[in-house]
Amino acid sequence: MKILLLSCCAPCSCAVIEKMAQEKADFSVVFYNPNIRPFAEYEKRLQENKTVCEKYGVNFISLEYDNERWCSLTQGLENEPERGKRCDICFEMRLIRVMEYAKSNGFDAVASVLGASRWKDLAQVNRAAQRASQKTSVPYIEIEARKSGMQERRLFLTKDLNLYNQRYCGCKPIQD
Repeated sequence: MKILLLSCCAPCSCAVIEKMAQEKADFSVVFYNPNIRPFAEYEKRLQENKTVCEKYGVNFISLEYDNERWCSLTQGLENEPERGKRCDICFEMRLIRVMEYAKSNGFDAVASVLGASRWKDLAQVNRAAQRASQKTSVPYIEIEARKSGMQERRLFLTKDLNLYNQRYCGCKPIQD
């Protein structure tokens, strides 16, 4: 099975990428995160993802930065709390785009690390993924990146690889 793995950032994805590479999974990593602001932050996270993929010999794909569309879809939800309605829209938007790319480029399924952070609700991510899967007819593989030692491995790799570890998901208001 050829899998397209959506990565939000290198710290959230490094342990999953390492594990999948060690298991010789047929996968590529895709970076589609139009929610990340400012653009300099987006570029920093994109580069960190590339670095991790290069380390493990994994194909890396970067899709367009479409912050205007993201802002349009989440307009009026700027003050929603973490895990709120804005997250529902954000996850689904990103997963639909990645699933469309997967479908057009010979991938069999999509997975993501959007729920790897303790600040995210994995069940919320998986619900958004199921909606996106229904809309695109692309299967979604649920990944648990917090249990079975994955959280500890992620923290170790973040430090060991000297990865930039941001302090917010990406959608905080632009301050420049």
